[in-house]
Amino acid sequence: MDRLQNIFWLGIKELRSLQRDPVIIVLLVFSFTFSVYTRATGSSTEVHHASIALVDEDRSTLARQISQAFYLPYFQEPQLISAEEIDPGMDQGRFMFVLNIPPRFEADVLAGRQPEIQVNIDATAVMQASIGASYIQNIISDEITRFVQSSGEGGRAAVELVTRTAFNPNRTSSWFNSIFTIIDQITMLTIVLTGAALIREREHGTIEHLLVMPLTSLEIAIAKVWSNGLVILFATAVSLLFVVEGILSVPIAGSKTLFLLGTTLYLFFATALGIFLGTIARSMAQFALLIVLVIMPLSMLSGGNTPVESQPDWLQTITLFLPSRHFVSFSQAVIYRGAGLDIVWPELLAVAGLGLVFFVFSLRLFRRSIALSN
Repeated sequence: MDRLQNIFWLGIKELRSLQRDPVIIVLLVFSFTFSVYTRATGSSTEVHHASIALVDEDRSTLARQISQAFYLPYFQEPQLISAEEIDPGMDQGRFMFVLNIPPRFEADVLAGRQPEIQVNIDATAVMQASIGASYIQNIISDEITRFVQSSGEGGRAAVELVTRTAFNPNRTSSWFNSIFTIIDQITMLTIVLTGAALIREREHGTIEHLLVMPLTSLEIAIAKVWSNGLVILFATAVSLLFVVEGILSVPIAGSKTLFLLGTTLYLFFATALGIFLGTIARSMAQFALLIVLVIMPLSMLSGGNTPVESQPDWLQTITLFLPSRHFVSFSQAVIYRGAGLDIVWPELLAVAGLGLVFFVFSLRLFRRSIALSN
């Protein structure tokens, strides 16, 4: 009972110390509100207002039909230009896409000769160029099929391909970016809060005061885990409800309670990592450098930025030992696909098991550090 009281009051001390640090409070508010919103809306993988030009050498009904198929918000209204204006226009960055419809295009289509349309692409914006090329191909193919069927020159295709996009029908990138930003902030700020609190106590001499009290290293560590974890968990819940679901209108398919439960287990690992870095770092400058070395691999290898399947096989095996990979997989399943506990329990078990192992390791290092201080 005395041990629980010690853990509770040590945690309260941590919360009061955090309350008196306005810089950390501003960082928390910014990271879980403005940062989530700006990262979700500031970058997009969809084609948006792409500039496009058209060289119409056919002057046919089909050519006009194709030119009218490009509309906002994906493309700007196509500009009719001559063939001589293609190179200067793309060199000056006026057009991202230029279509060149050859002479007798409509007649060749109706005769079944399969004519070609030249598409010139400015690939300096690689992502937009790749996705835009796919959009253009689909638009032209649909318009040609519709024109041939309406002219009575061709029959209905034997097979009609119907594409349905699950979980994100409009492929809105803000849905993905917002959740992954929250996961990034959870990892970074939990480590920062826990490690910085430990270093601050060492620099201010507070740790020596704790050592002369009847406290164990386990009680000190657990107090830092629950207090800092509670702050991050509350900030996560507020950001999820008011920023992601409220302002960004991201539909949450699964249980918010289940997501917060998984977040709690992941916070156990993140706070342990903060204790580990705060123990081996001798100053706040060293701690900041260590965060850069740790946060970037955790984020890049978690499967949030790029699918884990795109990584080399040997690297995929290593990522199995990273709780961040399992937490990202769990979050995507719950938030986007509406998965329940019966589906995501392996990820939760992996996060809890790896977090416990790392906490024990960090606790031993922390206990050894306290012993050397004595």
